[in-house]
Amino acid sequence: MNEFYETDYWQKRARELEEKVEQLRLSRRVLMNLIEKLEKEKANLTSRLEKENKKLHCANYRYARWLLRKNSQIVELEMKLRGNIKQDSAN
Repeated sequence: MNEFYETDYWQKRARELEEKVEQLRLSRRVLMNLIEKLEKEKANLTSRLEKENKKLHCANYRYARWLLRKNSQIVELEMKLRGNIKQDSAN
């Protein structure tokens, strides 16, 4: 009779462990899906930020060129103004 209870115990224990293994497999699949989703989101965000960075870099470059042109115009106007002042004072 003792062997019957022992066999029954081990059979129940084996079923419990099999159920736990199945639960772990399910949990692993869920976690892998979450990781995959996070990696896709990260890749999308990285791509979007890289595009935005490139756009900002181009805008900054255009702005810097515009500032240089304006600075050149200011210098040119100052030189003309100084030239006119020298001519007026010479007359």
